[in-house]
Amino acid sequence: MVVFFSLTALVAALSLSVVTYFSTRSYLLEQRTLVAQRQAFNNAQLMRSLITTADADIAELITQIRTEQGGYAVLLQQQTADRVELFFAQSPLRFSQSDLPQELVAKTQDGLTGHQRFSFADNPYEAVGVVIPSIGAVYYEVFPISDVANTLRTMLATLVIGVALITAGAGVLGFTLSQSVLRPLRRVAKAANEIATGGLDTRLSHEEDTDLENLVISFNEMANAVQTRIEREQRFASDVSHELRSPVTALTAAIEVLVSRRDEFTDRNQQAIDIIKKQVERFDRTVIDLLELSRLDAGALTQEVERVQINDLVLRIMNRYGFGNIPLHSEISSSDGDIASDDEIVLDRRRIERIVVNLLENARDHALGATRITLVIDEGVVTLGVHDAGPGVAVSERA
Repeated sequence: MVVFFSLTALVAALSLSVVTYFSTRSYLLEQRTLVAQRQAFNNAQLMRSLITTADADIAELITQIRTEQGGYAVLLQQQTADRVELFFAQSPLRFSQSDLPQELVAKTQDGLTGHQRFSFADNPYEAVGVVIPSIGAVYYEVFPISDVANTLRTMLATLVIGVALITAGAGVLGFTLSQSVLRPLRRVAKAANEIATGGLDTRLSHEEDTDLENLVISFNEMANAVQTRIEREQRFASDVSHELRSPVTALTAAIEVLVSRRDEFTDRNQQAIDIIKKQVERFDRTVIDLLELSRLDAGALTQEVERVQINDLVLRIMNRYGFGNIPLHSEISSSDGDIASDDEIVLDRRRIERIVVNLLENARDHALGATRITLVIDEGVVTLGVHDAGPGVAVSERA
């Protein structure tokens, strides 16, 4: 929004400034040309009158012409007999014939009156040439237009400063408006993030604005519904897991009795006992997971950490659950990059056991079985990898 306001103001102010500058420039120069032409025509008529009536030298007569401050008058007269051009200029001499704009001189020599802007000594001037056929001369008067140039420079600087101020002001206005518009959205985003991280009792405070108040009411109603559903699901999971714990314990005890008397049954019954034992163990782990999730939701979950040798722990877990035939490749690096022998890590033994077993069982059930296990310890960071023989996830389905 800040960029939008700033760019919009910049384009609008710049467009208006360009139009204003060039319109003003055209008007000032046009008015200056009209004034210069009027004065040059008047002085040319005066010069013609003086030459035809006064018995004086033209060089003296031209000094009587009153020009603007910084201006200058020049007269070129052509002698018909010998076709020699006589050059008369005001004193002191500042403009010679070669200093006049040559395009204007050529135009007046063709008998046409005209004007032309030019630069002399790094200053801008407007030259007007008036043809006086009655005396066979051309009158030139040079007008300084530095005042117009200074006015235009001042105006240009003012417009540039104005554009900069308008752009900055629009940026500040856009920032202020964006803050007022985005502030409620930031509150909503913050509240949603708190709910996502476990703060289910987070709610938005009421707003005076009617539209925002509708948003607040809808958000709080949604938060109430989410909290109610999550709490209901938590209670359900907790109740189910606790209710299942007792029958699972009884089933486990009964299976242990059957396993202890396994030799008394036929082969077919022994296979059934093995299947039941495996499924009960899996059911038992599921119930334990549900109990831990319930304690985690209630904030009562505690970790039982201890220092263990991770390599030996993984081997024991593999042997205990029937995965001892899978090769284990371990690499333990010290902080300087060398292979170390100490693989003791502080961790929760029970949780690591559940993670390893879940990975191995998933590989067995869904990926044609695990082929090898890699264990890398680098500066206290443990990376456990279970490689399987499955086809993997299609490239098109990978996130």
